[in-house]
Amino acid sequence: MELTIDQALRQGVVAHKEGKLQDAERLYRAILKSQPNHPDANHNLGVLAVAVGKPAEAVPLFKLALGANPKVEQFWFSYLDALIKLERFDEAKLVLVEGERAGVSSEKLQVLHQQIRISPSEDEKDTKKGERVSEKRKRLAEKKKGKKRKARGGSSGAAPSQDQINHFIEHYQAGRFEEAKAFAVSLTQQFPKHPFGWKVLGAVLKQKGRLVESQLPMRKAIELSPQDPEAHSNLGLTLQGLDRLDEAEASYRQAIALKPDFAEAHCYLGNTLKQRGILDEAETSYRQAIALKHNLAEAHNNLGVMLQEVGRLTEAEASQKHAIALKPDFAETHSNLGITLKGLGRLDEAKASYRQAIALKPDFAEAHSNLANMKKFSSEDEQFLKMQELFRDPAISQKDRCHICFALAKASEGLQDYATAFHFYAEGNALRKKQLGYEKAKDKKLFERLKASYPRITAHPFEPEIVAHEHAPVFIVGMPRSGTTLVEQIISSHPLVTGAGELPFVAQFGSSLAADQTPVDGAALTTLREQYLNALKQRSEGKAIVTDKMPQNFRFLGLIATALPEAKIIHVKRDPAAVCWANYTQYFAKDSLGYCYDLDDILHYHELYEDLMKFWHQALPHKIYDLNYEVMTEHQEEETRKLIGHLGLDWDDACLSPQDNNRSVATVSNVQVRQRVYQGSSKRWKRYKPYLNGALNHFIADDK
Repeated sequence: MELTIDQALRQGVVAHKEGKLQDAERLYRAILKSQPNHPDANHNLGVLAVAVGKPAEAVPLFKLALGANPKVEQFWFSYLDALIKLERFDEAKLVLVEGERAGVSSEKLQVLHQQIRISPSEDEKDTKKGERVSEKRKRLAEKKKGKKRKARGGSSGAAPSQDQINHFIEHYQAGRFEEAKAFAVSLTQQFPKHPFGWKVLGAVLKQKGRLVESQLPMRKAIELSPQDPEAHSNLGLTLQGLDRLDEAEASYRQAIALKPDFAEAHCYLGNTLKQRGILDEAETSYRQAIALKHNLAEAHNNLGVMLQEVGRLTEAEASQKHAIALKPDFAETHSNLGITLKGLGRLDEAKASYRQAIALKPDFAEAHSNLANMKKFSSEDEQFLKMQELFRDPAISQKDRCHICFALAKASEGLQDYATAFHFYAEGNALRKKQLGYEKAKDKKLFERLKASYPRITAHPFEPEIVAHEHAPVFIVGMPRSGTTLVEQIISSHPLVTGAGELPFVAQFGSSLAADQTPVDGAALTTLREQYLNALKQRSEGKAIVTDKMPQNFRFLGLIATALPEAKIIHVKRDPAAVCWANYTQYFAKDSLGYCYDLDDILHYHELYEDLMKFWHQALPHKIYDLNYEVMTEHQEEETRKLIGHLGLDWDDACLSPQDNNRSVATVSNVQVRQRVYQGSSKRWKRYKPYLNGALNHFIADDK
């Protein structure tokens, strides 16, 4: 099959990240054969060349990338990094000026300026030339260079004194990061060949949130001390913060290769693997960190968070309580334990955990937000007043301000001050959208690929052997906040069903197949089927039927129906205005729901969702069971009996009392499902109608 340019680029990037450099190079060069000035292909091929120690070959490629698109800052940084590696400092200075003129932040270029300022002196350059002429001239040059170094108080072997190191640490630990940065810069000038100054400069820049800039001093520290595992780990933390997860993983693995008992690096690797959705390996990394360092509270906490996300809440509780036993003032773990206890239905204990987190850390915005979502406020409530104080604090970070905005919106809504609540929702959503950088075009392109690739998925004969004792999946899909949690609670109240919650495995094992990023054939479908059923078995609790209520699986219904033909698919539909508003007013911990933080983005995404579901209904006739949330709440017994009958189960009265189902629920609806089925939640958005400028009115017209 002939690849498009976009497909070739995607496959090249995947190969590059997986370390398959020859495959990546072949794909990049194929793109350039068709489009010689393609900016991403030129840049990525240049990055590959630098990675294998050929920066000279990278320079012309970076030039071509910048010529095609000078607005991409990373192209400038890659170009400058290659020039510095080649010691073409005069040329690099000119490129710095060009970069600033092109709009690259001068603040971000500051560290590059610093690296160029400490470029080799003419004496050092003469020494290098002398080495090629004669040993005699080499010795003379070395002697001259030694005098120069002595005159300026340093040498290649010189190192900061313990007093200087202590002076830096004093600034850093006291939170005086500007002073720490200035002192770190002075160390790089005084001891340019010693890694300490570069290492701590990178750490300070990272602490100040200047992640792009922090890379260069960190890489310089590694260049000067390549066997330092901590330097590799520090770079991994920065790359992880930049969402360059594959590179971060490589840095952590290098740190571990240098120091196999580096418990913290195993823990950081677990965090990266969790972010990438490779949960089994993440768990292994966390447990390895704990085996190496039993008292590493962070590893116990992070393991708890991972277990929490996959619905293993009892295990998560144990890990988080272990972390607290090791570190009683660990505010983050108290808050995480609150989330777990909430999912277990132990609501009073959850509130107590959030309050303890806030007592330990009064400005802990996320804990305030978690507690705010579980309580009713009075206008004189102590927490309400504290959150207002935090909101007014000019020093609050954008991330914390975002959490506080959503918390104040919830509190204001509870006080029926809808104008103020809308103001806070609007600001919180604007901040979250800025954090995530969501782009409509990416989802539009993805949904188009999902439809276009479906015929290729079904083009291969695939008739899996369905074994009677295998666990039968029930997929519950729809828009987030459409009622999928309630439906899973109803179905899993049946004694033959386990509710497994929102499982990531279809996306983890199959998204690249569904979106035509990797070839589809019978073997690939068999692998997906086996991987998914094995993961499902581990969460089945010994029952024959297991629900997977990841709402976003609606994107992959064609792949699901092909690889798992025995699966049942329940599509939960809710009033569009209600579901769009519910998305807008919810802060989702997952970064993957970037469309939720702008009403225009939500409406656009809802259109994509409806269009794709229409496509699936046509492609998969009689395969998808549509369940209307509002009808379910109005005619609970009738709709529940039809649903249970569709699944081929005998009736059980427990399905009419989902509030009594004590299973763990690790979603944002875990408080609502502890209540009796109730009506009216779909009308909540109408309280805000005066402030919406008609954004949702067309849904009312559609209903009429």
